[in-house]
Amino acid sequence: MIGGQQQRSRRQTAIRLFAREFYESTLPDGGQGEYDPRFIVTKLGARVNRMFVCGVVERLERRDTERGPMFSGAVRDPTGLHLWSVGSFRPELHIEMEELVARFEGGDRFLMACIGKSNHYTTEDGGFRCRMQMEDYAIIDRDIYASWLVETADQTMRRIEALGKAQSAETTDANALRDAGVPKDLIDGLGLALNHYGEWDAEGYKVGVLQALSAAEGRVVSFEEHEAEAPSESVTEDKEPVEAEVASEAPAESTPASTDGLDIESVVLEIISKHAGDEGIDYDSIMKHCSKSGFTDEDSIEDAIYTLRDDKCEIMEPRFGWFKTL
Repeated sequence: MIGGQQQRSRRQTAIRLFAREFYESTLPDGGQGEYDPRFIVTKLGARVNRMFVCGVVERLERRDTERGPMFSGAVRDPTGLHLWSVGSFRPELHIEMEELVARFEGGDRFLMACIGKSNHYTTEDGGFRCRMQMEDYAIIDRDIYASWLVETADQTMRRIEALGKAQSAETTDANALRDAGVPKDLIDGLGLALNHYGEWDAEGYKVGVLQALSAAEGRVVSFEEHEAEAPSESVTEDKEPVEAEVASEAPAESTPASTDGLDIESVVLEIISKHAGDEGIDYDSIMKHCSKSGFTDEDSIEDAIYTLRDDKCEIMEPRFGWFKTL
């Protein structure tokens, strides 16, 4: 009983964060004692033990193991994919997961909110990968998703602003960070983050915040206009406001490139069709092939990739940064 009380007293608050901030993290922290929580420290200084994420379900599958069935999946927010798993030690979720897998394999697409523990693993080539061990979930509507986007954008911007103050501090010492105006709850995390990740520019995270807010603003309108459409089509509609906002922010010279009358989207689609293996083709390889074909504007190439994925649904992203045709 005492041990159980001690463990419950250490239960951590679930942090809202976008996929990009989580999957770019490479710093584990804590977990030395029996009841010490384990964290993953993000580049923005969030110490993530438990997390609360939402998005469109993009992958969902069941796998049999010696210990029983396991489930894994991914939900996409405007910045990328959150990977999650449900192990054999969570049998209370298995029946519902079986039903969700059947829905997903039948072509249904839906929005999901997930709460779980942060976790990481090491790949065969020594890479650090983050995922979430799901504790609970709910199928949500677009209004709830829009609220999550706004709240998560607000918390992300708070961490970005704190990072700017921390980077201006004389040292990463707690007193120096406090004197620089870093909020008390972010001092420990940002001290660890600055020492591990070094100096870096958070501009990409700011873009993610803008994409999320654009999606939140357009989501209710999209829901009202397309409520009667099939789920798979409505997911595509959800993403259109984001793509439109990104396109409108691009400078005039960043319009899709063309070489000898070729359209950049057609070139990207041909590259993926020709060079993708069983697991797909990675982002950097697509860029290299495009460069060989005479297309060197990386912004235009990236826009083409995500237009093919999100708007035209001609390609998929089976795992982050890897693409293959549908």
